[in-house]
Amino acid sequence: MKSIINRASLLKPLGHVQSVVERRNTIPILSNVLLNGSNGRLSLTATDMDMDIIETVDCNVLQEGMVTVPAHTLYDIVRKLPDGCDVSIESDNEGRFISVEAGRSNFTLPVLPADEFPTMSGNELSCGFNMPATDVRALIDRTRFAISSEETRYYLNGIYIHSTESNGAPVLRAVATDGHRLARVEMPLPEGAGQMPSVIVPRKAVVEIRKLIEDNESDVSISLSESKLCCKIGDTVLTTKLIDGTFPDYERVIPTGNDKLMNVNCRELAEVVDRVATISTEKSRSVKLQLKTRTLVLSANSPESGTAREELEVQYDSEDLEIGFNSRYLLDITNQVEGENIEFSLADPGSPTIVRDQDDNTSLYVLMPMRV
Repeated sequence: MKSIINRASLLKPLGHVQSVVERRNTIPILSNVLLNGSNGRLSLTATDMDMDIIETVDCNVLQEGMVTVPAHTLYDIVRKLPDGCDVSIESDNEGRFISVEAGRSNFTLPVLPADEFPTMSGNELSCGFNMPATDVRALIDRTRFAISSEETRYYLNGIYIHSTESNGAPVLRAVATDGHRLARVEMPLPEGAGQMPSVIVPRKAVVEIRKLIEDNESDVSISLSESKLCCKIGDTVLTTKLIDGTFPDYERVIPTGNDKLMNVNCRELAEVVDRVATISTEKSRSVKLQLKTRTLVLSANSPESGTAREELEVQYDSEDLEIGFNSRYLLDITNQVEGENIEFSLADPGSPTIVRDQDDNTSLYVLMPMRV
């Protein structure tokens, strides 16, 4: 194989695919990226056996062929080459190494046989639909902070996506929870998604999909079955296995009788929480909220750092209430609110609290209180 490609044209797709490759691998071929040059295009493929990504770019292919190269090493080389240069990638006739050349720079890298590179079987994906990249970004950004990292509850290590009804209208809903907080976001059901299976998309796939749509404004083509999901974004195809587990009945933890309402400016609240939490202990990160008529007092204390207290004007007309929250969880939610005001629906110091963006009825967050 011999191909010549502009550095910038190679660096971006290489950056995408190499991030799928694990740093430590017991199977050597999984440390490599598969390069396939043909018909004036270069495709780059990487996999960790649970997910693979294929990205294709235009390229001057002088000799067609396939080769696998250490992914992170090749990425580091291309990243450090000068801007604007052309990169030549050429394999030797025996298939033992490739040379990477740009200007006066020359690198020789070992290769492994392309026919040993694993591919994820392309099982028939029963359901397919398109979504604007902006909608996919919203689903991911407003839920992924609540994904659990606790490996024992593996079924919480992703975003639960399913079709359902809300106020009589069909919606696509995304939910994530770690047992301490819950994020639920919904939007109108895309055409063709009515028969989609309910699936749990793993955290790593969520992160990679989000990277791919960072600056993309076009549609994302999504196809899925009960075990796999495939996203096509421009010239990139990402396929991932789904989490084989049952997501808990999240509706049971969303309270319905919270009758104490507090409305507050979101940015002001976030700034005060951040300041007061400077004093809270690293382990608990707790802040206390004391609610009185039109007033919210936030406080924190620790034996090592001292105390902090700050007052904030709010809309609140119910009985006095004291409740504690993890400050980091509070800030995670305020970061998702795009409107000016945030609404808290509270019941008592020991019950879950509902948090909403006053200007957005598609998002709902549930926060468990903590003892302070």
